[in-house]
Amino acid sequence: MNILLVEDDQKTADLIQRSLIEAGYTVSYAADGKIAIEMIEKTQFNLAIIDIMLPYVDGFTVIETMRKRGCSSPVIILSARDSLEDKVHGLQTGGDVYLAKPFSIAELLANVQAQFRRAEMKAEPTTLTVADLTIDLLTRKVQRAGQKIDIPPREYELLEYLMRNTGQVVTRSMIIEHVWEYNFDPETTIVETRIYKLREKIDKPFDRELIHTVRGIGYVLE
Repeated sequence: MNILLVEDDQKTADLIQRSLIEAGYTVSYAADGKIAIEMIEKTQFNLAIIDIMLPYVDGFTVIETMRKRGCSSPVIILSARDSLEDKVHGLQTGGDVYLAKPFSIAELLANVQAQFRRAEMKAEPTTLTVADLTIDLLTRKVQRAGQKIDIPPREYELLEYLMRNTGQVVTRSMIIEHVWEYNFDPETTIVETRIYKLREKIDKPFDRELIHTVRGIGYVLE
């Protein structure tokens, strides 16, 4: 696990860095906010420990920059400022834990471990794969057998729903509820139409069909 440590007090930084390394973590160090932002732009960190009162760029701005760049890694805030307003601002900015100085190394390490546990528990896959069909949940790109497939937004949502329920039969009403999210006329053919269009792109150009009709019930992708 790669941890970013941003702390301008060298004595404190040395103590934290040594303790983290002894605990088995990899540590990247920045002595000011400007250097920290440069490092964030180049490297993905699993967790950040950030002091608030930093030279050049303060810690709140560093955290805001992380979040604006889409980094969701946990952030532990360190600060000699322990007012309620500062704590609330730190957490609203994007911090996950606010530790007021002075703090114990044992307390810091316990919070690091707790944040990694939480991150592991809530981590979700960024791709879904069934046979040779793959969708990237972040970029919404679809590929089958290495070939890129262009799919309109609604059909993408339908495909994602089918892939999240691989091997399970989903009914027309289930599809409507999760993909269109509104009450529908029982006589509508909207689901059948979208399934047909999806098959034209996902199944027809390839040897093996993945989307199957379960007569009188619904559809299954397997």
